Amino acid sequence: MKKYLFALLISIFVTACMFIKPDELKIITPVELYQAMQKKDIFLVDVHVPEQGHIKGTDLFTPYNQIEENLDKFPKDKRTPIYLYCVSGYMSNVAARTLFESGFTEIYSLKGGTNAWLDDGYVIE
Repeated sequence: MKKYLFALLISIFVTACMFIKPDELKIITPVELYQAMQKKDIFLVDVHVPEQGHIKGTDLFTPYNQIEENLDKFPKDKRTPIYLYCVSGYMSNVAARTLFESGFTEIYSLKGGTNAWLDDGYVIE
């Protein structure tokens, strides 16, 4: 019985994680985010709860679970590239789904979040 329950819980967890990451979401590395920040003006959003230190140049902090309530703070042009990050990447994926459902088309998520950003030698404020 315990094995069955454990298998069921693992199955639910894996399915939930797969559901969270939209197919259209572009996952980028810290190096790719840094390069994008150097080449163009990007819209960078921290979605981590609770609020943490931010990557320099962050345009907006809004909790991942309050995206819908804060859509007016996002660019009016829904084709504007939006770069999301949190601590590990999970909350960014949830936020991305909400943005895609709201009509945004160019969403990027920082793989590994600020943990990976710091591991690669970049800093947060």
